[in-house]
Amino acid sequence: MPDYTMRVRLISIFRAFKVDIPLYINVPSLELVYPLSGAKCLYQLHSLYNQAPKKVILYEKQYNKASKSVHWTAKRYASASGHREEKMKIIIIGDGKVGFSLAENLSKENHEITIIDKNMDTLKKTIEFLDVMCICGNGVSTSILIEAGVNTADLLIAATSLDEMNMVCCLTAKKLGVKHTVARIRDTQYADELSQLTTDLGLDMVINPERALASEISRMLQFPPAIDVETFARGRVEMIEIKVTGSMDIVNMAIKNIAKKYFQSILIAAILRNTQAIIPNGDVIIHEGDSIYIVGVPARIFDFCKKLGLHMNKIKSCMIMGGGRVSYYLAKYLDEIGMKVKIIEINRQRCEELGAGLPSALIIHGDGSDDMLLKSERISDMDAFISVTGHDEDNLMSALLAKQAGVHKVIAKISRLSYSKIIRNMGVDNLVDPKSTITNDIIRFVRGLKNATGNHVKTLYQIVDGQVEALEFFVGSNAKIVDIPLKRLELKPGVLIAAITRGENDTIIPHGNDKIQAGDNVIVVTRNKTFYDLNDIIAD
Repeated sequence: MPDYTMRVRLISIFRAFKVDIPLYINVPSLELVYPLSGAKCLYQLHSLYNQAPKKVILYEKQYNKASKSVHWTAKRYASASGHREEKMKIIIIGDGKVGFSLAENLSKENHEITIIDKNMDTLKKTIEFLDVMCICGNGVSTSILIEAGVNTADLLIAATSLDEMNMVCCLTAKKLGVKHTVARIRDTQYADELSQLTTDLGLDMVINPERALASEISRMLQFPPAIDVETFARGRVEMIEIKVTGSMDIVNMAIKNIAKKYFQSILIAAILRNTQAIIPNGDVIIHEGDSIYIVGVPARIFDFCKKLGLHMNKIKSCMIMGGGRVSYYLAKYLDEIGMKVKIIEINRQRCEELGAGLPSALIIHGDGSDDMLLKSERISDMDAFISVTGHDEDNLMSALLAKQAGVHKVIAKISRLSYSKIIRNMGVDNLVDPKSTITNDIIRFVRGLKNATGNHVKTLYQIVDGQVEALEFFVGSNAKIVDIPLKRLELKPGVLIAAITRGENDTIIPHGNDKIQAGDNVIVVTRNKTFYDLNDIIAD
């Protein structure tokens, strides 16, 4: 249909519904600007095409005289064939890196998301790329919160850069009727008081991206060959990612033969081949260059990697570039396991603060991206190097210098993970991002709220470049897979039961005759990213 004819037909529909005609209509991508009241026409729009339109955006700009704020409301639909199912109403205060990442991932799960931020330019980017509602204003303001519908919201997440503002937002929101609150609290001064703050403010969860990232890096340093390390069942089960090289015996070997030759107590649960995610069965062949995800008891994984010829020497010394919160928390973790830590920080005042707070660490005042400084501090003698400044470019350059100097384990904090494959090919062993860690925790929390009485999600990780989820479920009495041999279960495509933990000590890498019992914890690996309950894995 010609664009002009399409535009005329579209306008006639709006008139038929007695709503204002949009100020702007872009055909055939079908972008409609103003008014939001035109949304009810979406049911009719798909009849104008042989297939549903690619994109529909409806938004309006309003000025609230009472709060002196500009209110933008936007909706993006993948098609006009109908409305999506809205599951939970979530308000996010703060549209920075963490807030945007949370909104992006939660909106993919079809929740109704509202973002509040004072910066209109930041919100415009969010409106353009995400299916969310945006309000420009102060998240502490009662009128703004009421305008966002806080009294009917299921969850409010305060993720601004100011801890105190996040606390006040959550406290105010609770008074106004929101069901659950999550606050981002990062300051090291509050680290030992979080339990009391959670109780006093009525918080359901506290997120600290820097502390979570430090914990993740600490796990990587304790298992040097791994690209990534995730834990389940309070550390009883681990999943590690390793790169398959041509020198490994498992190259060109079927997975079922790997288990026979090495251990039946480990499982290859997922494979990343080029850009393709694979949930393998026993007949899948391992190729050189694959990234494989191994599940098992930590000791058995260690033995397996040792037999593959991987470097398993314990890391005893570590140099950290950047003296921010991540470095502080990481130095605390590493001191607990007896690792020697050296921190390089360019700000003298911060060096003094770190020296007072980290008596066991050696603090160096200087530029960590300076090759001469790194050499003078004997970087070549270090077992590990971690660059965690606030600048991706500095982190990358210093990481490459460390790798060139012969440091075995090099980790860099990168906020733009879209470049991760290129950077890994340059020689950096691990790339980390605080947003990813916190996003996993929030998604797990939200799914737990939706399924508080069922077989709920206890742990969740997004792996294989975000294409696969690894979830730990609690097995309740209403689980449909209890006491049935696994070989008789009909599961949805792309689902693998990777491990079962039972009681205090038993960990099972399951085979066909094993059965799941009520009270177990089950680790599931899947390409399906909409599982809220263990029963969801069963084929329809």
